[in-house]
Amino acid sequence: MTAAAPTDPAPPPRTAPAPPSPPPGEELLRRITALRDDPGHTDRDLAGALGASDDPLLLAEAGRLLEDLTAARLSPAPVRRPRPLRIAVAATFTADDVVPLLRAALLAAGLDTEIHTCPYDRLVLELSDPHSELAAFRPDAALCLLDAAALLPRGWDPSRLDELAGTVRGRAEALAGAAAGFAARTGAAVLLHTVPLPRPDRAAVISHRGAAALGRIWREANIALLAAGETRDGLYTLDLEAVLADARGPVRDERRYRFGRMSWTPHTELAYAREAAAFCRAVAGLGRKVLVLDLDNTLWGGVLGDDGPAGIELGTLYPGDCYTDLQHRALALRRQGVLLAVCSKNEQALVDEVLAGHPDMVLRPEDFVAVLADWERKDVRIAALAEELGLTPEAFVFADDSAFECGMVREGLPAAAVVHLAGDPAGHALTLVAPAHFTQLGATATDAERTALYRDRRARTRLRTEHASAEDYLRDLGIRVTVGEADAFSLPRLVQLELRTNQFNLTGRVHGDAATRRLAGSPEHLVLAVDVADRFGSEGIVGGVWVDRGSDRWVIRNLVLSCRVLSRGVEQAVLQYVAERARAAGAPLLEGHHTPTGRNRPAAGLYPSAGFDLTGDGPGPDGTLHYLARAEDLAALAPDWITLDSKEAPHHV
Repeated sequence: MTAAAPTDPAPPPRTAPAPPSPPPGEELLRRITALRDDPGHTDRDLAGALGASDDPLLLAEAGRLLEDLTAARLSPAPVRRPRPLRIAVAATFTADDVVPLLRAALLAAGLDTEIHTCPYDRLVLELSDPHSELAAFRPDAALCLLDAAALLPRGWDPSRLDELAGTVRGRAEALAGAAAGFAARTGAAVLLHTVPLPRPDRAAVISHRGAAALGRIWREANIALLAAGETRDGLYTLDLEAVLADARGPVRDERRYRFGRMSWTPHTELAYAREAAAFCRAVAGLGRKVLVLDLDNTLWGGVLGDDGPAGIELGTLYPGDCYTDLQHRALALRRQGVLLAVCSKNEQALVDEVLAGHPDMVLRPEDFVAVLADWERKDVRIAALAEELGLTPEAFVFADDSAFECGMVREGLPAAAVVHLAGDPAGHALTLVAPAHFTQLGATATDAERTALYRDRRARTRLRTEHASAEDYLRDLGIRVTVGEADAFSLPRLVQLELRTNQFNLTGRVHGDAATRRLAGSPEHLVLAVDVADRFGSEGIVGGVWVDRGSDRWVIRNLVLSCRVLSRGVEQAVLQYVAERARAAGAPLLEGHHTPTGRNRPAAGLYPSAGFDLTGDGPGPDGTLHYLARAEDLAALAPDWITLDSKEAPHHV
């Protein structure tokens, strides 16, 4: 009998190959479509994906699909505002793709917006006509997009550049005047920008001297736009020429321009949209306030615990110069009002030694509002610091080289911004400042003093734990409230304060820079600044009051107070001051308004608790409640632990 032939082992079962992953762009659009198709669906990581993409065509399509969606559905920590930010876009050319790019950038920042687009090439008319659609929209921010044709006359003669200079400069000044007039009438923050000169116009002048003259003429016009943004109330100017120095490709694609008067390439549109989004965040008061920095391989190279103070890398040679540069950038932020803090897993004594004594350190202990060096979780330590400073996590930016630590803070504090300083340290400084986390409309005197102010706040928090009762603590503080008419130094701070204050803002109203300055200079109105100080030092200007002065009654248009001085009786002292001024002026009545916004509940009880009565008018269409009191009945509102000072006549209560 023959033996059976051996059988081959059975082949392994065949499995179908995994389907290829869709390209990143398709995946992003698929996620947005899923949100649109299912109203109950959320995608908390989508905002980060939008911010990470640099594809202008993809982001423009994403912005169109996102038109009806809210930030709460795609952001881990959407901004809590009483209403969407109202943004108007007006251009001298076809800028249809800028709007979806802007929407995508603002949704990536967690901000809901309502965007109005003005008709093509009607910019000056829309700004100048008090009854235009733009004026009726009442924007919080008006973005004015300009191309070369807004300044350069058609058919200009390159052989007569002297005549061209006057025309170009005159057009720039006319645009700035129309924009400033709109800001003054409406209270909107208006953004102009410098205008790049396209290559065909530059090439039209064939002589070297003529080309230099044209460059000078063009820059003088742009300087006029920049100067207007420095000096005109409510008007701001973006240096777009400087921004585009880092953008890819030309400013203008000639085919797009000739075909549809689209003056910007997609990359130019994206660069502008991101800068405009940063401006809009500043208008909304969303600039972050605190930069929390790691130490090892962040503020210096190396690991302090392993290398010792003498072994860390700082100085003028690579890679130490990278960390030195980052410290210089952080110091520049501190000088403009950003609070710096350290949160590091290290030994406190060793950290203190380096900060105080290392010869190559740029930042010193006095530059930090807090230095936290221990072995606790960083998200827990930052949350505790936020409580001590009286701030919310939305105010914080955390920067660290460790992906693990960044992930922990991102998970534990989703409202905080996280900057991962990965890779070559040569790029760390730019990575830290490039996202414009700390953007604001203007700097004030208070910004430069903010580190000392918040260091004092931490000391107050610790003192509070040493007293048996809140009243004992408040008496021990020795609070002094000074109220007086706003001046040139305090007006910018009041504008900033009304913009940023949500909790104790009686109406949620924002007058804006131009309107506040106009009211301050009017005999029929009054703008007051409130300063608070105690045994630890001055809190600076922490409150403001906008008042209409009538013959028979004074009307408080708005009263705002920083959350850092709430629960001390400051608001009662301010009301007493206003009542005394009204009574001295012969006005027997004081009227106040409260408009609930969903975020200003801490302000709701002020007028009732002070003895004001509701009028019979009932709530207005926006829910505004109207209160009335006799000024003479408000003579003793301030608690006994407050000394109320007037810049005109100090007195004790």
